Amino acid sequence: MAEPVRGAQLVSRVSRILKAVSEHPDGLTAAAAAHATGFTRPTTYRLLASLAAEGFIDHDTARGRWFLGPELYLLGSLAADRYDITAAARDSVRRLAKETGESAFFSTRRGTETVCLLREEGSFPVRSFVLYEGARFPLGVASAGLAILSFLGEDEVETYLAGADLVERWGPAHSTPALRQRIEETRERGYAVNPGLILEGSWGMGATVFDAAGRPAWALSLTGIESRFRAERQPELGQLLLDHAHEVGVRLAAERTAGGPRRP
Repeated sequence: MAEPVRGAQLVSRVSRILKAVSEHPDGLTAAAAAHATGFTRPTTYRLLASLAAEGFIDHDTARGRWFLGPELYLLGSLAADRYDITAAARDSVRRLAKETGESAFFSTRRGTETVCLLREEGSFPVRSFVLYEGARFPLGVASAGLAILSFLGEDEVETYLAGADLVERWGPAHSTPALRQRIEETRERGYAVNPGLILEGSWGMGATVFDAAGRPAWALSLTGIESRFRAERQPELGQLLLDHAHEVGVRLAAERTAGGPRRP
């Protein structure tokens, strides 16, 4: 029984390394990767070097930074036909950016995280760069993750809150009582509001996209500076998000009915 456990541990470590690298589009050093994963520096370097040898990681030796490698691109291209659901959301993301002037996004749920899949810039010249394609946040952090978390089943929400420890990295505004309050507010409004909790002055709003079974699986969101998300404008932005979220959900359900193998 010892060998399978060691193998499972290795797979888990590789997964954590790849996720850490994916969260840094400009690359990260081995020391930063060790800090992000909690591994020792020798272990981190051995994993990075082994993955680089297989093409899953790319090492820029001149800058001392590690990036996702070409083999992942090839594998991702092969998997896209089965899992890519961005086509159903792309038009709504573009229209949201055009109609509001803000940066618009489409994110998917992956376990206890959200991953940004699409970004479209609006016309307003001052932007927030907290969210980008490939960015990951825990559920309850950022407006997309809050929107999805708020509409999970009550038992699932409680299980997540009991195991989540978000305060150390994301601050006291992400304590369990604070999250419970924002979940309740999101359910009452129908859409989520992030009042600069990740980066001061950078606000966001999000709406849940439900799958064919009625479960929260994706989210549309908008981000921008605080002055663009004042209380008097929030209902307008919220309604736009809800309308487009409904449209995306309908399109995804139609693809599934037509036999498309799309799923988050």
